[in-house]
Amino acid sequence: QVQLVESGGGLVQPGGSLRLSCAASVRFFSTYDMGWYRQAPGKQRELVAAITRGGSTNYADSVKGRFTISRDNAKNTVYLQMNSLKPEDTAVYYCNLRLGSGYWGQGTQVTVSS
Repeated sequence: QVQLVESGGGLVQPGGSLRLSCAASVRFFSTYDMGWYRQAPGKQRELVAAITRGGSTNYADSVKGRFTISRDNAKNTVYLQMNSLKPEDTAVYYCNLRLGSGYWGQGTQVTVSS
């Protein structure tokens, strides 16, 4: 079985920074592509950033230049560094492991507000 646990969310002011973590309990973590998604109230879940098993990354246009996805295979963890946060970044952020139909964590709330 696959278990994903997100952490690091919270309340931050516009322009601030936050780092999210996703700890994966899975064998052979280094072989899987990973992603971060977010969902705001009344909106569909959207891809924020993805990182392949080989370390290639891509980002939604709305976060390019502000967010960075990374992974530490020795710790079975993927990170999302979020800088220059905006109110429109407010959402529940979910970790995704790309295997079959995909596996999801429980989500962590990020609120950007003054």
